[in-house]
Amino acid sequence: MNVRMHVPNLLARAGTVSVLALVTISGTIVVPGTAPDAGAASVSARALRIAASKKGSPYQYGAQGPHRFDCSGLTLYSFKHAGRMLPRSAAAQYHRTRRVRASARRSGDLVFFHSHRGVYHVGIYAGSGRIWHAPKTGAVVRLERIWSHAVSYGRVR
Repeated sequence: MNVRMHVPNLLARAGTVSVLALVTISGTIVVPGTAPDAGAASVSARALRIAASKKGSPYQYGAQGPHRFDCSGLTLYSFKHAGRMLPRSAAAQYHRTRRVRASARRSGDLVFFHSHRGVYHVGIYAGSGRIWHAPKTGAVVRLERIWSHAVSYGRVR
């Protein structure tokens, strides 16, 4: 007889069982909302590694990889190969992600740069105030410090 299964079933038949009692007996608990967050973190970590692997790839307006990128092309390519689809432009990616506070940002979140005209640039947060991005014509994919305070953070779902 499997005691792990038997005891919770007996307790459940006896009446209401506290979650703490079930955790004590079975040793596991599923908290609503944690599984998708864990999955999203795994996807974001893979996307960050993919973006970093493109270090030195030249910037080209409109390029989506695998050898040349613009900013949103790099984020699209990285998340696509990590298992999530994003729209093409930085502004559309901004609207597709869930906003997170700067204090809650984590590696793999998208960093959106804003001006009075809207979102104009996107990169992938690498931690310690740095992003992987494809900056501009004549530059290459690189790791760089965030240079502006006019940013927001989005988490890919």
